[in-house]
Amino acid sequence: MKLFYAPDILREQVFPEEESGHAVRVLRLQAGDEIEVVDGAGGFYKAMIVNPHPKRCSFEIIEKTEEFGKRDFKLHMAIAPTKNIERYEWFIEKAVEIGIDEITPLLCRFSERKIIKPERLEKIIVSAAKQSLKAYFPKLNPMVSFDEFINSRNAAQKFIAHCYEEDKKLLQNLYLKSSDVIILIGPEGDFSPEEVLKALKHDYQPVSLGSSRLRTETAGVVACHTVVMMNE
Repeated sequence: MKLFYAPDILREQVFPEEESGHAVRVLRLQAGDEIEVVDGAGGFYKAMIVNPHPKRCSFEIIEKTEEFGKRDFKLHMAIAPTKNIERYEWFIEKAVEIGIDEITPLLCRFSERKIIKPERLEKIIVSAAKQSLKAYFPKLNPMVSFDEFINSRNAAQKFIAHCYEEDKKLLQNLYLKSSDVIILIGPEGDFSPEEVLKALKHDYQPVSLGSSRLRTETAGVVACHTVVMMNE
């Protein structure tokens, strides 16, 4: 059964235009067809098409499940956008599929990409969340500077993954199950030494993601997968 997204479902049972077009023009759904709907905030609904209009497809809620797939931890990744934006989009897609709660694009000293298009990334989040049957959609924050981020965000555990030679423990050996966590991932040129020192002064712990040197987007996926699997 196809999964649809209706962020304002409790106010009105009408799909946004893009979802309406997909339901009616692409899938050719008719009145009486049963569907599944999520609101992105934990609500999972079984519903039935009422008026298959290609721009304002309406439906009727049959059954509602609250807090569908709710977890006892929150994973927030602050990760610098890659020079090739397609690599960053790939990270967003895979992180959402694996399970992530918050994403902050991070502007660092060695960042080569200083501008992103959040509208495009939001569409990727919605598509990936629907594909992986998520009722909770992660929050995408505006891009912020490294200094602004570490001065304003907190969590039970905070980690920074960097490539400098240092005695670093593996993420899985430091992360405590069910803990809210923030993980910092730098740009292709890595964090600057000054940024690493600032993070350490703000109680971030340096971590290793393994013996291989990973691309930014790969490191993000590995870190995300590690935390989620430890909570399974």
